[in-house]
Amino acid sequence: MAILNSIINWLNIKRMSQIELFRKYPVDVQLETLYKLLKKNRETEWGKNYGFNSIDTASDFKNRVPLSDYNSLTPYINRIRNCEQNILWFSEIKWFAKSSGTTNDKSKFIPVSREALEDCHFKGGKDIIALYSSQKPNYELFKGKTLALGGSHQVNDYNNASYYGDLSAVLMQNLPFWAEFLRTPNLEIALMDEWESKIEKMANVTSKENVTNIAGVPSWMLVLMKRILEISGKSNINEVWPNLELFVHGGVSFTPYREQFKKIFSSEKVNYLETYNASEGFFAIQDDLSKNDMLLMLDYGIYYEFIPIEDFGNENPKVLNIGEVEICKNYAIVISTNAGLWRYVIGDTVKFTSLYPHKIVITGRTKHFINAFGEELIIENAEKAIKIACEKTSTNIVEYTAGPVYMTEKSKGAHEWLFEFSVSPLNMEYFMEVLDNALKSLNSDYEAKRYKNLSLDFPKYTILKKGTFYKWLKNKGKLGGQHKIPRLANHREYIEEMLAI
Repeated sequence: MAILNSIINWLNIKRMSQIELFRKYPVDVQLETLYKLLKKNRETEWGKNYGFNSIDTASDFKNRVPLSDYNSLTPYINRIRNCEQNILWFSEIKWFAKSSGTTNDKSKFIPVSREALEDCHFKGGKDIIALYSSQKPNYELFKGKTLALGGSHQVNDYNNASYYGDLSAVLMQNLPFWAEFLRTPNLEIALMDEWESKIEKMANVTSKENVTNIAGVPSWMLVLMKRILEISGKSNINEVWPNLELFVHGGVSFTPYREQFKKIFSSEKVNYLETYNASEGFFAIQDDLSKNDMLLMLDYGIYYEFIPIEDFGNENPKVLNIGEVEICKNYAIVISTNAGLWRYVIGDTVKFTSLYPHKIVITGRTKHFINAFGEELIIENAEKAIKIACEKTSTNIVEYTAGPVYMTEKSKGAHEWLFEFSVSPLNMEYFMEVLDNALKSLNSDYEAKRYKNLSLDFPKYTILKKGTFYKWLKNKGKLGGQHKIPRLANHREYIEEMLAI
């Protein structure tokens, strides 16, 4: 094990020097990435359509290639799923990451090329180790096993020569053979598609292993951790895994879950490291465990552009490159990837906390907000306000969602919040008052609409029975790590469905 650590440390030193390069020269590294993408794909159908062979500058690229989203790329992706090649990307694509999204029941099938696997997703996994070990040089991750809570995959229903599955399943299936010795459980269990049975088997198998690090979406990892405690009869996870030192999380905000994990782990030894990865690519890693922002990884074969949120939705929005962004402003992310997504609007919004190096926090979704009354409430506002309310009332929230209550002839508009608590407030009205005041302090538009209850009335709330959110996901056929509770919606569909449960 000492030899393995030495080899990895040597590789990490080399990699950290490369990371330092794009920290200092982000514009140059990004331009190099763009030119490589264009050169490799000149002879693809997409490249020919938009004249990649005569694009010489980033401005040419921006002016010639249109913004896209999944709907606009669906005809091309369906052809690739049917085993046509050289459409969006020059090399063979036979894997697709299935994503249901959080605002649409329709599944998305994101192409995953060999280049995306090797130069983006797997590179991100290696960089987690590099960035973690640079902060914790006495790490002992390789003295035990990794537990990764993944999804499932199956043969593509378009053609039996291509495959689709949750991103985590696609990654697991394509890992080198030796990686199987470093992880738990085995692939047969890890790739099960029946989620409840998978949790049960994973809990039974992994509770007997020496697990040093875990990775997964916080909400589903919490379900697994609780089941392991039930099976083992232990009071906290560190009694099950005394050598556990790292939880790599992503997919949803960690804020609502942090206190629950602290209680379940019951050890200061466990470190928390956030990543920003999606079916479309691996984007950012927390490079400072003492801060909650993440380093945007600029040499993964992805070219980034950013739309100021005030321009988003316009017919011809302003689009900026990495050298033009500013701190403390919300941007919608646009990506061109090494799997053939060209100027693709991913649907996430971010804010830069630092430039040189470029660090970000995720602020929400372009479609996940409440703006029924001009209040422009985004997820970042909600997460911060809930954190404040929980701290002031010694409360822990398991899950939540919120949406509008529409105005009628006899009543004003309002927001309605649905909560599932692990520790409920002693005074719910006080909890809501703190939440409301926190939102006012964080969002001037919300504050203006709430002024003297003129446009927005005091928020309404419902405390749901334990397990309601889980039942809602199950009813939707959305059990699994890639599925998330929609935190905010500009409609009442989710609220009505959960209240019905």
